[in-house]
Amino acid sequence: MGFTKEVMLFLSTTTVLSFFMITLGATFVYKVGDDAGWKMGSANLDYHTWAAKKFFHVGDILVFQYDRAQDNVLRVNLPNYHKCNAANPITTYSSGNDSITIRGPGHYYYISGFPGHCQTGQKIDVRVLKVSPPADLPSPSASPSPAPAVASSSSTTSAHLIAPSPISKSSAALFTNNGLGLGLCLTLFMFVVSADYLL
Repeated sequence: MGFTKEVMLFLSTTTVLSFFMITLGATFVYKVGDDAGWKMGSANLDYHTWAAKKFFHVGDILVFQYDRAQDNVLRVNLPNYHKCNAANPITTYSSGNDSITIRGPGHYYYISGFPGHCQTGQKIDVRVLKVSPPADLPSPSASPSPAPAVASSSSTTSAHLIAPSPISKSSAALFTNNGLGLGLCLTLFMFVVSADYLL
């Protein structure tokens, strides 16, 4: 029993689009500083370089792990980030294991509020890419402005993947971060459509 051209086209297209949607829906969890975590004077760790090598997206989660007796995390604006001014933070985190969900594109600036820590490099600029979801998908955030919040255990995101160091990113992350997922999906779709006409 053979399939008709229409059924084959439908099945192939559905497979390609499903792969594309799964790739887009992935949420990555980034442990800030990887194994070193969030602390002053971490050996061989530059938080600026660490963040610059990542591709952050709306819905990703930042995890700051530190000794709460010796540190904290403050979200600040750009001038206070440059000046290491902890006097007027946008948000203060102090649990020692803070999970912050990225709610919108733009820059998120975090510093340590403990005296001398920010000045020695314990600060990070998280740049979140502006990637629009397809028109038929709901927006990942109802709020138009970025407003990170502590992630709850009842998260409704479709997938949670721990994001490894840039050298060993998973194939799904590679597709999402480099736009290869869309290119691959479109190529496969065109191949299927071409094959249909050749039959």
